[in-house]
Amino acid sequence: MRDPLPIVPLPRPPDTTVAIPGSKSITNRALVAASLAGGTSTLVGALVADDTEAMASALRSLGVGVIIDAAVGEMTVDGCGGELSATETNVDARQSGTTGRFLTPLAALGSAPVLIDGHPQLRSRPMEDLVDALVSLGVRVESMVESGHLPLRVTGPMSGESVSLPGDISSQFVSGLMLAGAVKGLRVELSTEPVSLPYIDMTAAVMESFGATVEQIDARTRQVGGGYRSLDRYLVEPDASAASYFLAAAAMAKGRVRVDGLGVSSLQGDLGFVDALRRMGADVTVGADYTEVVGRELHGIEIDMRHISDTAPTLAAVAAFAEGPTTVTGIGFVRGKESDRIAGPVEQLRRCGVDAEVRDDGFVVRPAGMPHGATIDTYEDHRMAMSFALIGLMVPGVEIGDPGCVDKTFRGYFDALDQMR
Repeated sequence: MRDPLPIVPLPRPPDTTVAIPGSKSITNRALVAASLAGGTSTLVGALVADDTEAMASALRSLGVGVIIDAAVGEMTVDGCGGELSATETNVDARQSGTTGRFLTPLAALGSAPVLIDGHPQLRSRPMEDLVDALVSLGVRVESMVESGHLPLRVTGPMSGESVSLPGDISSQFVSGLMLAGAVKGLRVELSTEPVSLPYIDMTAAVMESFGATVEQIDARTRQVGGGYRSLDRYLVEPDASAASYFLAAAAMAKGRVRVDGLGVSSLQGDLGFVDALRRMGADVTVGADYTEVVGRELHGIEIDMRHISDTAPTLAAVAAFAEGPTTVTGIGFVRGKESDRIAGPVEQLRRCGVDAEVRDDGFVVRPAGMPHGATIDTYEDHRMAMSFALIGLMVPGVEIGDPGCVDKTFRGYFDALDQMR
């Protein structure tokens, strides 16, 4: 673990265009779809980071060829046509939730046992709803240490034509079943209202790009099938969650930041974060292929963030510089992310002298004057590190503990912050 990293305040409001790496969520979905296709696909503009390397390595364990050219952000995938390796194997998902939760149903497509494990942080995250869904499809799933948690031994093949599961714990369970289910056909029905719905829509869009069929029967039911075809070139758009930090900085510092490649046709629901900035008083423009934020005087808002929950820590940092309180609701499920993303932001805001309160399904931020510097505990959570670095751009004395945790999704994040200087 590296020493805490001091963040140097901006000398002036930013006025720049910032380059953002490819979307982690799209990259990992495209890796799975390309792996299940027959033939070779190339992902262009893909994110190369710990989470996507975890996915690539896991897919190799299942017999898929994946070559990464980090210098140009390309990944070449030799798909298996839906026929996984018949050899018993182990998969290390590291700290990647998408890898652990997508590869569990993917492993169930074959008949050989697959042991799926990960970092202790990933082991702590719930898997019970996905396990129950797979068992209902005839898959043998053995919990090796704790029931409903990694490590899991998965033995397929998956059978059955439909599955029902709750949607209020993680959209990743739904996406994993959809991705794997398209090989032979599967009806996926949710028994509760889904959280992070845009991520399920993103999964559907990526699947369709690779030739799968996704029919939305009703608000809670999708029928998937058709299998996958390879693509010579699949373009991955910039990561909207990563962009949120730079667009937030523009709002906080009363500057201007533009991100190219993210526009009105984006697959990523997290681009909706700019609507929160607009409501708080920033000027926001979402064009055909760019998004730009110009900061103004900010004021607090009440907002339900259940569908853009990854950006809740970012909004917590922004709210510390707004006039009046900000109340975030709808995100009780984020307690089970890489860290408790309700208690964590509240504790670190308090450390910076900002009044904040934990609620059952969110938090309240009540700013009174400028925050002060502090050493931020990031809980090994990349989003905590990236969000609270924004406070350091505004006031002196902020240090980010365990700054290397950002490598999970954004290597070079702190260098990228310097693009705004």
